[in-house]
Amino acid sequence: MTPSFADHPQMTVEEFEELARRAPETVSLEFVQGKLEVKPVPDQLHGAIIVWLIRQCMQHRPELAVYPEQGLKVDAYRAGRARADAALAPFDHYIGQMGEWADPAGTLLVMEVTSHDADTDRRDRQEKRDGYAAAGIPVYLLIDRDAHEVVVYAEPARGKYARRSTYPYGAAVELPEPVGMTLDSAKLKDYVR
Repeated sequence: MTPSFADHPQMTVEEFEELARRAPETVSLEFVQGKLEVKPVPDQLHGAIIVWLIRQCMQHRPELAVYPEQGLKVDAYRAGRARADAALAPFDHYIGQMGEWADPAGTLLVMEVTSHDADTDRRDRQEKRDGYAAAGIPVYLLIDRDAHEVVVYAEPARGKYARRSTYPYGAAVELPEPVGMTLDSAKLKDYVR
């Protein structure tokens, strides 16, 4: 079996954080499974999907906030750093945490929107999903633009999500507790490319 980056990381977390601090504002970096990742620049439809989630959450759970591009420490999974497309947590939850990489404790949901690039399968559908599960984030919401599906992962245990539910665009998407809301995904049909 070929050794993975997780077994032999490209750099230490400290080296990554220094590199990320010095990167130009136009570059977004992540450190997932011991591998340096350059997060693709999102397109306009990607941004529209984030706004869709923000509006839904404000309607159903106004006491919570959606934090776009939230940096999270996914230490339980190979000392990684992931930048979620969006994170749902109590209002002002991340205030007072030092630096751009927050402790994921108290984060209720993370969302990723697939990109139209070669790495999206490995990054969004596998590595980040597993990193979020290992960090104990209760719900992972994946908007899969290639499959036109919304995938909800829940019940993190032993580094994996025990439950996976898939919904076609247009369906009512049930987000389990501690999120406890139903998303109307009809608008996602307008964002198909």
